[in-house]
Amino acid sequence: MELLKQPIKIKNIEIKNRLVMPPMATSKTGNGQVTQELVDYYDEKSKGGHIGLIITEHAYVTKDGMANIGQVSISSDKDIEGLKRITETIHKNESKVIAQISHAGSSAIPKVTGSEIISASPIANTGATGKTGIIPREMSLEDIQRVVRSFADAAKRAKESGFDGVEIHSAHAYLLNQFFSPLTNKRTDNYGGTLDNRIRIHLEIIKEVRKAVGEDYLVALRLGACDYMDGGNTVEAGVAASKSFEKAGVDLLDISGGFCGIIRPNHNKPGYFGELTEAIKKEVSIPIILTGGITEGEHAEKLLEEKKADLIGVGRAILKDSNWAKKVMEVN
Repeated sequence: MELLKQPIKIKNIEIKNRLVMPPMATSKTGNGQVTQELVDYYDEKSKGGHIGLIITEHAYVTKDGMANIGQVSISSDKDIEGLKRITETIHKNESKVIAQISHAGSSAIPKVTGSEIISASPIANTGATGKTGIIPREMSLEDIQRVVRSFADAAKRAKESGFDGVEIHSAHAYLLNQFFSPLTNKRTDNYGGTLDNRIRIHLEIIKEVRKAVGEDYLVALRLGACDYMDGGNTVEAGVAASKSFEKAGVDLLDISGGFCGIIRPNHNKPGYFGELTEAIKKEVSIPIILTGGITEGEHAEKLLEEKKADLIGVGRAILKDSNWAKKVMEVN
């Protein structure tokens, strides 16, 4: 595991190896608040510091962007105290930790949020995290600016909570992915149509997040780089968007699926989003995370050897076996 064990420095954060635990929803909170059960979960996963970087499960930036019951909140300053319990625990175990922040958009459920469902356009979400059949209200310019501010405020809370960085979630058919994808963005104003317009909200969020956290803080973005659906985003769109995000100031790209979700249709080879990361890596200079179907240390090492990515995310294997990283990292 020579390459997997190599450290990497991103911004001012030294990560001890190339292994990443990606965000995975646990639904272990109480009304959005961090519980002891959630702290214990992250303690168990990070014990021994064998995972270089942990990206915590998506936290909602506003209540109307809540994806499900049990999701973590980062929508209020009152959340900071609880979130600190997570960062202090993971840091005690000698791993680095980034907070993923998100708005569900049309993947939200009214009975959960208590609010009207909003999105880029009034189109029912047929993505992996949607399928509610609800027609959302098209967001006004005021709605867009409110969401932009909410992401910036959430990023500031992440920093105040002790996270080593923040990750903006634009994958898996959540709100920012809904703007990025032509499947759900049919707007005719400056936030729809061309690729540049479809990622305008992303660029505004990146700009405001950077203002909120400062130039030295690590800002990542999880991109659903391809939808793998007719009429959706292509690999080429994912590459073009990634180049724009790097130029806007993103320090790390975490690549996954778009409306197809965390699974690439009809593919089960380890690192099945590797065609995306490989294409993007050729065009950007910032580090890239590849996640998807990787269950063995040898898989991770091979993907690094093939230069598919700079860091490797292993989700379900670590979820099933908290000693997975220990076993892999102790291999000579």
